[in-house]
Amino acid sequence: MTQHAPLIIDVASTRLTKTDKRRLAHPLVGGVILFARNWEHREQLTRLCKQIKKVRADLLICVDHEGGRVQRFRTDGFTHLPAMRTLGEMWFSGQPGGASEAALAACNAATAAGYVLGAELRACGVDFSFTPVLDLDHGGSTVIGDRAFSRDARVTTLLASALMHGLLQSGMRNCGKHFPGHGYVKADSHVDIPVDERSLPIILADDAAPYGWLNASLSSVMPAHVIYPQVDSRPAGFSSRWLNEILRTQLGFTGAVFSDDLSMAGARQIDGCEVSYTEAAITALEAGCDMVLLCNQSVENGGEPVDDLINGLSEAQIKGRWRPSGASEQRRQDLLPQGYPLPWDELMVDARYMHALTLLP
Repeated sequence: MTQHAPLIIDVASTRLTKTDKRRLAHPLVGGVILFARNWEHREQLTRLCKQIKKVRADLLICVDHEGGRVQRFRTDGFTHLPAMRTLGEMWFSGQPGGASEAALAACNAATAAGYVLGAELRACGVDFSFTPVLDLDHGGSTVIGDRAFSRDARVTTLLASALMHGLLQSGMRNCGKHFPGHGYVKADSHVDIPVDERSLPIILADDAAPYGWLNASLSSVMPAHVIYPQVDSRPAGFSSRWLNEILRTQLGFTGAVFSDDLSMAGARQIDGCEVSYTEAAITALEAGCDMVLLCNQSVENGGEPVDDLINGLSEAQIKGRWRPSGASEQRRQDLLPQGYPLPWDELMVDARYMHALTLLP
């Protein structure tokens, strides 16, 4: 096993530069997150993924590809996947007496969506998508909104479980987000520091419940950049209480933990002080994250923020301020996909794939 490689970074364009290759070859870098700017068409995306794997075969190629308004690749044959709320509405669409049939049909459609999502990405060389969203739709959050399955934690759990089953059929792991729940607060953690004033018992009984019910099937979890002051003064992704005491010990989760993007406003202040990306990364890793993401910074000032983070974490390791974790590295490698994907042309005529398309709402 290689040493712990906790950094997930981005690349600037549709092909790797020499600078990208240098960064990706660094032993502290464990993966890449792709965005719409990294996309032109399927052939180009496939070439880019091959370039990345040529640098290092164990790099985890990730993307936010949920369906609905959060789907990075939408053209050149990629299926327009439904927003998760559509699956929740399908669940509740049955008439009295037939409600259970509607719920079962919604679960079947969720499995189909997961399979199509994973199979199409894998056919182009993408390893992993940060999905499903487990946040509950309380009605006030614009950043979550129709990305959530439902207001009901039980419905959310069962639909997410079905979608994860479809992902697994394609050989792809999953990521439940944003622990313990981002759906209650109205503020967007991309540009603000949301605060959820509810008590721990209320959160555990409602928004965080899916994480306990899915602890046997979740591969990874991404915590929210939200402060829950009745539990901890730090956002969940920087809180050992949330990640170790509650998520791992109380709720029984054993998979990998990703930080959310360290460039988001909700990650830039800890304990009331503005922090650097390096300080944010160290704090997240020390709190219980296995990997940390820094997104959209390869296009800022020539990618200087990315280099600063790589160099800063390297220095912190040398000085003993951060210690690599063999367990974290194993959890990262466990997220690499299983089996060989079907090439795109074979996938398009595959019976399971074609049937799955007919089940999508």
